[in-house]
Amino acid sequence: MKNTPFTEKHKSMGAKMAEFAGYNMPISYTGINDEHATVRTNAGVFDVSHMGEFILKGENALNLIQRVTTNDASKLTAGKAQYSCFTNENAGIVDDLIVYCLEENRAYMIVVNASNIEKDWNWLNKFNSKQVEMHNVSEKTCLLAIQGPNATKILQPLTETDIMNLKYYTFVRGKFAGVENVIVSATGYTGSGGVEIYFEDKDDNADKIWNAIFEAGKPMGLKPIGLGARDTLRLEMGYCLYGMDIDDTTTPLEGGLGWITKFTKDFTAREILEKQKAAGITRKLVGFEMVEKGIPRHGYEIVDESGNKIGEVTSGTQAPSLAKAIGMGYVAKEFAAIDSKVFVKIRERQLEAKVVKMPFV
Repeated sequence: MKNTPFTEKHKSMGAKMAEFAGYNMPISYTGINDEHATVRTNAGVFDVSHMGEFILKGENALNLIQRVTTNDASKLTAGKAQYSCFTNENAGIVDDLIVYCLEENRAYMIVVNASNIEKDWNWLNKFNSKQVEMHNVSEKTCLLAIQGPNATKILQPLTETDIMNLKYYTFVRGKFAGVENVIVSATGYTGSGGVEIYFEDKDDNADKIWNAIFEAGKPMGLKPIGLGARDTLRLEMGYCLYGMDIDDTTTPLEGGLGWITKFTKDFTAREILEKQKAAGITRKLVGFEMVEKGIPRHGYEIVDESGNKIGEVTSGTQAPSLAKAIGMGYVAKEFAAIDSKVFVKIRERQLEAKVVKMPFV
């Protein structure tokens, strides 16, 4: 297993560690429910340094991004970011990602999922016919997500840049905790506000920034948060997890990502997606909550009242903020309407659930 620059800090703080995407990562510290509540009501720190970062430079960088992503990156100006995805030749999702515009038409950063770094890098290279300068900086980039309603208030004293008024999906670059060239981005995976900070893993940057953040946050109860709470937080918001809710066999339209699929430009499998949009999808990713007691899990069958399979659970949990079990899953389109009655097969029992609007909170 690989380590992040913060692995020893997690261990010293009592984290329960486990393998995730090839990395030794903290799953929880004080417990998922406690950590979940901390992020929803205050602020917490996630080590997400396992994520992948690619830098693309040159006059053809935007052209390459436009060719391989579904969203329209030409709308980006310096300091803005955009959620997007790669699609394969069959319109399945290679990965979901964020594109950062570092310099308009000249320099971009693409942030990808940890488990897909090699696959995504190879995918980009496959289409790089115009010799775009590309750098895989994943191994030397640290990424901390400080999430929660008090996150920017805690961090503001560490930088002269105004981060408390950053608009969603924008970012700034500057000095942070004495470290130069730090990106502070108003993005995250929790739905509770906050920022993500990117910086180079060199000298003592990791120690300096980690220690400064926790020193600044100590009076306000800032806590480290593991990947367990990260999963419950994102699920309450209806955010997809690659490999669970979306993958190489699901299209953006089926996965509820039509809003990042722009037909105003050419991209991989555009024609397939245009046909799918015109014909209408046959299955759709929906959110549901359990009416009867039971926790849905990935891979469980979703059936109709007669027991006929109509879909499958992709993600599920007991939602800490709601005190009820929720899930996401693909169902046949005739069962996708809000308030549709569906059933989840749990241990051979057929338990009632209903389709609800996302986000759950």
